Amino acid sequence: MKQDKLQNKRTEGDINLTAARKEWHESITDPKTLKLLEKDARFFFHQALSTPCLDVLGNCNGAHIENISGKRYLDFHGNNVHQLGFSHPKLVKRLTEQLQGLSFSTRRYTNEPAIKFAEKLSSLLPSDLNRVLMTPNGSSAIGIALKLARAITGKFKVVSFWDSFHGASLDAISVGGEAVFREYMGPMMPGVERVPPPVTYRGIFEGNEAKCLEHLEYVFAKEGDIGAFVAETVRNTDVQLPSVGFWKEARALCDKYGVVLILDEIPIALGRTGKMFAFEHYDIEPDILCLGKGLGGGIFPQACIVTRDRYNTFPDISLGHYTHEKSPLGAMAALTTLEIIEDEKILHKVAGDSLNMCTSMTILKEKYELIGDIRGRGLLWGVELVTDRETKEKAVQQAEQVMYECLKNGLSFKVSAGNVLQLAPALTISRKELKEALIILENALESASN
Repeated sequence: MKQDKLQNKRTEGDINLTAARKEWHESITDPKTLKLLEKDARFFFHQALSTPCLDVLGNCNGAHIENISGKRYLDFHGNNVHQLGFSHPKLVKRLTEQLQGLSFSTRRYTNEPAIKFAEKLSSLLPSDLNRVLMTPNGSSAIGIALKLARAITGKFKVVSFWDSFHGASLDAISVGGEAVFREYMGPMMPGVERVPPPVTYRGIFEGNEAKCLEHLEYVFAKEGDIGAFVAETVRNTDVQLPSVGFWKEARALCDKYGVVLILDEIPIALGRTGKMFAFEHYDIEPDILCLGKGLGGGIFPQACIVTRDRYNTFPDISLGHYTHEKSPLGAMAALTTLEIIEDEKILHKVAGDSLNMCTSMTILKEKYELIGDIRGRGLLWGVELVTDRETKEKAVQQAEQVMYECLKNGLSFKVSAGNVLQLAPALTISRKELKEALIILENALESASN
């Protein structure tokens, strides 16, 4: 595979096509694990980023996942669903109780868990962000948001950022900015304009958000009929954090040009950045907010959109119409997740963890020339590895070496953009577990630096 084409695949996570992945697979000796991995490869459709699988899991609890041989990994990936950690006892209890009663809600009927969830979620959001529509997954939440924006504005065009990820369905990859998901898939949904994102380290607009905003307004003005701007408030995969000034000005541009602002917080809301919602860091509001992943507490697949009261004017069209739209189980999972975050004061805990991580990451950067940049907030951190701090050449091979060394020693995370170690542990992780993970990481960095 040509290097430039391979580089396009190094976006959302570490890829499965390398010699290092093959070597990892060959190192597995447990007979039962090998047999199950063989069956997995036989019966599941193979796809990028996840096939062949790394291991066979048998259990998960708290900040850990555990394979069938008993090896435990601190999971700093978790598919971004593990805000509460895994198998939170209160959530397990609530869902078990719900299963004994109403387990499904037929269309045209409602149920108390769904109503309580929508009421609770609305109470946590500002102004008139009170209207909820539930859906089983984040990709479909993005699809609903795009349809609603068309209904509101009467315009079908959308602006998004290159390198963004908004889901894997055809409409979501149409507005997403990662080339790997669009391979073989054309033609895409028409009317999508992408602009380079604001970044602080490398990229077209490196450290110059004003130029990014200028480009954004240029597209808004020239097109003249943009209906929606969809963006991750904070870029999850390689951890990009725009400034407060950027988002305030972007919000103002949306207002100026009559553009609906859709914020995709599917992987980053619910405390990941230290706030319940990432947009709270920026003193702005979206017109449509997309939530998912951790909303189901790491147990049940649940997502939703929340939008303004004044947009609740389309009773004659079906924006979602999903079979499990008001799932009592999904609603109970989401309601309980919100309650646990509040009751256990997880936001306060994450704020303290964030300071600890910032200090630890800064020390690592000072110690290892391999680290070109660190960036993060709350318990979402990116460690960008480079072969040279001046040229910023990506240390792709070293990033893989670090990841597989960490996996050997019980720490799991993904590598994004080819060279960024993305660290996103359970928000319930103890300080002792966090320290343990950082020791594993430092040892791997030491090994890769020699």
